Formats: sequence, structure tokens, C-alpha cells
Amino acid sequence: MDTTLQDPLVGQVLDGRYRVDARIAVGGMATVYRALDTRLDRVLALKVMHPTLAADGTFVERFIREAKSVARLAHPNVVQVFDQGTDGSYVYLAMEYVAGCTLRDVLRERGALQPRAALDILEPVLAALGAAHRAGFVHRDMKPENVLIGDDGRVKVADFGLVRSVDTVTSTTGAVLGTVSYLAPEQIEQGTADPRVDVYACGVVFYEMLTGDKPHSGDSPALVLYKHIHEDVPPPSALVPGLAPELDRLVAAATARTPELRPQDAVALLARVREAREGLSAEQLDAVPPQALSAEHDNAGDRTSVIPRSLTVPRPLPVGEHESLDGVRHTSRLQAPPVPRRRRPKHLLLTVVAAVLVVFGVGTGVWYINSGQFTTVPPLLSKTEAQARERLQAAGLDVGPIKRQYNDAVQRGTVISTDPAPGARIRGHDAVALTVSLGPETVNVPDVTGRPLAEARRLLKADGLEPGMVTREFNDGVTEGSVIGTTPQAGTKRHAGSAIALVVSKGSPVDVPDVTGDDPADARQTLTGAGLKVVIAPDRVNSEYDNGKVARQSPGDGSQAAAGDTVTLTLSKGPQMVQVPDVTGDSVADAHKALEGAGFKVSEDRGLLGLFGDTVQKQSVKGGGTAPKGSTITITIR
Repeated sequence: MDTTLQDPLVGQVLDGRYRVDARIAVGGMATVYRALDTRLDRVLALKVMHPTLAADGTFVERFIREAKSVARLAHPNVVQVFDQGTDGSYVYLAMEYVAGCTLRDVLRERGALQPRAALDILEPVLAALGAAHRAGFVHRDMKPENVLIGDDGRVKVADFGLVRSVDTVTSTTGAVLGTVSYLAPEQIEQGTADPRVDVYACGVVFYEMLTGDKPHSGDSPALVLYKHIHEDVPPPSALVPGLAPELDRLVAAATARTPELRPQDAVALLARVREAREGLSAEQLDAVPPQALSAEHDNAGDRTSVIPRSLTVPRPLPVGEHESLDGVRHTSRLQAPPVPRRRRPKHLLLTVVAAVLVVFGVGTGVWYINSGQFTTVPPLLSKTEAQARERLQAAGLDVGPIKRQYNDAVQRGTVISTDPAPGARIRGHDAVALTVSLGPETVNVPDVTGRPLAEARRLLKADGLEPGMVTREFNDGVTEGSVIGTTPQAGTKRHAGSAIALVVSKGSPVDVPDVTGDDPADARQTLTGAGLKVVIAPDRVNSEYDNGKVARQSPGDGSQAAAGDTVTLTLSKGPQMVQVPDVTGDSVADAHKALEGAGFKVSEDRGLLGLFGDTVQKQSVKGGGTAPKGSTITITIR
């Protein structure tokens, strides 16, 4: 049963322009439809937010942020956003329609891919993310479902619905965004996200393409999250014997649990991928993994194809000049025999002819008054100025005043808008005014060194630039919260709308003192005296320290923090008491094994009589008794 028939939006026209033809997919925030732009007569994808979420300002803001973010990413491997608007309770994005399948479809049907095919997909994905990262944005939800593979083989990254300026994600207070199988450890633990979380996700996707399986699995999402934090992604060669070691190293670099050990962004990872690929032989690139499925779908002679034939749709054959849609060729036409006519009186014939002429003349006049003198403005957006002139002349319209303005999204020399708009009703031979793009405008990066962050952002926006990624560093010479510098540097020319990265001072660093083993009151006094805040964790842990003492702290001794930062203290429940094994009469080796296996340290007391002995005569804590785990048990040897 076709569920799209039950969708109330199918068949409707949103905003008087977008006719919804079919439902493509349903997500957590929105539903995607195939639609027709009736104004420009082109097929596109319409992403419509669920009406229940449209009342939530946070979701709407995130939804609109996708349109603004992606519209600035003019990259061939990014699904483009054409328009954004609302119609009643519906908030929508009009996006590029990619006919084809997702990487998830390919993996589901093909299992593991040959290294050549996996790299053919990974490289354009990294190119798209690299453009986003250099523009100051992070995708944060990279997964195979968001990698589209067109029928023509082009690879595009979709669903920037979770995209966010890098400077706004230093912390997240809410549900963790993204799919658990592709989340970086820092997203899970701190809720932070910079370009390296996309690098991590791409490493997981690459592993999945090479092996046909995710690196971490579990019975629950919580278990998968735990493994991301505590376990390294295994080398893909563990599942695919003989896989080139260069591919293992790529996966290991991209999925390092410590963010600082990963490539800084997708551009850096792409450089490593291309370098590694250069070192691979044809045999290594075309090695078929044992997890590969559906070999019968392989295209003969094409080892780089990753689109199964079952996912491609052959082009329909054109209907011939004498061929109808039912496939029947009509090659002959039968004429009826002539019908004898009776002669009518001549005056009657003249009367009829005169009446017909009168009716025809009146009808023509009415038609001309109501419709004949009008035409519609043809679609001219994204056409060159010469093409626009030709279309207007063909429609019987004149070219009006031409206005030129800078525009980052429209290519130089092409039409941005018309007045009247395309599709508008206009009298024949009237003029249509054109606005033609001058291309991106370039501006100088202002000097915002020493300015507070909020003021620096205002100055960048006032000059037509966008505040980009914010990183924070300790600096003794710049006040906390003020700008140390920018990338690119002040005075550099950049296109209007470009993102400028900012380095902001965290002020002078504070050395965090060690307070483990102290009373909470003493620990608080020591830390506050150093200019730090203190929070006591609600849970207690077993430790070597007495009950109520500080068992551990975060950040710990030797760390540096900014003045006013918070140190979290976890208090001790005292040592864990463990039953002591009875080792009297055992050999020394067996006694060590039993006691150390129970979690104790062992000390030997041989005295003069036990120098050459090998039997335990007694132990400092009798067998069956209890002692703190990790404490030392002394054995006397005779």
C-alpha cells in the first residue's frame, strides 16, 4: 500500500509555488517530499518540518539555520538549498533533488565495498565537509543515510539540519544530537563539537564501507556510547584479512579517541586519504572483501561502480512521432465516404455567414480585452543576461532597466531577480526590469584584536563577514573574553559572507592544586584560595582514602584552568573490604597468586630461618578475615 496517498500534503501547493507530488522519507524533525517548482518548472526536494515541532522556536531556528548555512556552501558535493519559507503551520526548505540512493542503501545491498569504491565515496564527502569546516560550520550528524549517490554517480552530503557554527557548540545542555554509532567521545562526554567530530564520524563510515559492519555494537545505545568512550575503533584488517595497512592507519587517525590526535578538519583528512591512495597498488584497491554481497550486481568491467544495478532506473524510451503511449504504431488513417449535400437558398447562406462573422468578431474582442493583450513573465532566474534578453523578446516583452548588485550565491552575469517576478501577468510589449549579479563582493578583514568577543562579532558583521569558529587559549597579555587574533589576519581580503575564525583569551592560567586525601572543607579552602570554584559530586566511590575524604578531583593535579573555573570533587566511601584467602601451608608462589588475585599486595617475612624456605607459616591477616582491597598482606616463610 502506498503510504504517500495518506499524507495530507501530497497534492497540495505550498506557498502558491511548490506542488507536493510524493513523499520520499520521514525523519525525526521533518518529512522530505518530491515536489515541482511551478514557477521555474523544475523538480526539487521539499523538506517540511513536522507541524508539532513548528511551534517550538528552537527547532524552527535550527531548521532555518540549515537553509542559511548550506546556502553559503556553493560546493558540488553539498545538496543545495534554493529557498526557505512558511505556509500556515508548515515550515519548509526547497532543496536540490538527487535521484539515486543513499550510501546506507548501497551498504545494505552490497555489504563491504572494495577499497577503490570506498575511497571514491569518502573523497567527495570529505571535500563537502571541508568546505563547511573552512566556512566555520560543523555537520555533527555524518552517517551513511546522509550520503546521497546520484544515478549519475555523483556523491553529495545532505541533511545539514544539525549544522551549527563552531563557536556555538562549546557545550550542549540537552539531548546529545547525532546517531550513536557515529558520535565522537567528546560529543558523548562533554557535548562539545568542532570539525574533528565530523572527522571521527567519517572514520567510522569508512570502517563500515571497508568491513560492512559498524566498529562498535551492543544491545543498547548506552553500551555503544560506552564503547566509543573506552574502546578504540579496531583496525578494519581484523575483519578483512590482507587489507592494506595504509587503510588501517587512515581509520586509526580519523577515529582517535583523543580529539587532538585526529586531523584538525575534513580538509586535513582528505589530504591524508589522497596521500594514502597514491601508495596503494591496483590489486590493493580492487581487493574484494569477504563480506561483499550481491556479486551478481557488479557491472562488468567497471570495478569502481558502487551503485547496484537494482538501484538504477533505465531511461524511458522516447515516444516516436507516430507512436502512442500504448505502444501501438498508427500508420494509416481511414476517411469516411463523402456525404451528399442539399443545396440551400443563397440568401439563407449569406445570412448564416454574416451571423458567424459577427459572433467571431465579438468573441475576438472579448478575448483580447480579457486575455489576448496579456502574457506572463518567463522564468529568467539563473539565466545569463543574454539568455534573459532572448527569452523576453521571444515572449513579446521589452527589456527594462538593468540593476547590478553583489551576490555570493548567484554566479556573476546571471539574473538574481526580475520585476515583475517570473510567472506574473503582464501586458504584451511591457518592460521587465532585471537585477544581474556582480558575483561575490570582497572586503578587508577588520582588526578586532583586544576587543571583547561580542564586539568583535558585531564589527565582523558590520563589514559583511561572518564570525566563525571560536577557539580559546590562555594568554597573560589579553583580558579574558577578548580576542587574541583572527584567521585570516586583519587586512586580508575575503569574499563578503566569509567566516572568520577567532582566538579568544581565557586569561592567565591557574595551576590546580592537588587536594586528594584532604577533608572537603580543607580542599574547598585550598581551591577557592587559588581562584577556583568547587562542586561536590553526589556519588561517592571506594578508594584508598578514609570515608569522607576527597577520593579524586577533576581537573586533577598538574592541570591548568581559568580563574573562576569549577573543580569537581568526588568523596571516598573508604576502601573496599575484601575477604583474605587462607594461604597458610601453601608454597610462596601459590600464596602470591591467591592473594594478588584477590586484589592484595604481598610482602614476605623470611627472617633468618626462612631464607631457604618455601612454605607459608602464617599471614598478617588470617584467612577468612577482611582487609582493604589494595592493602598489603605479610606472609611469614619458614
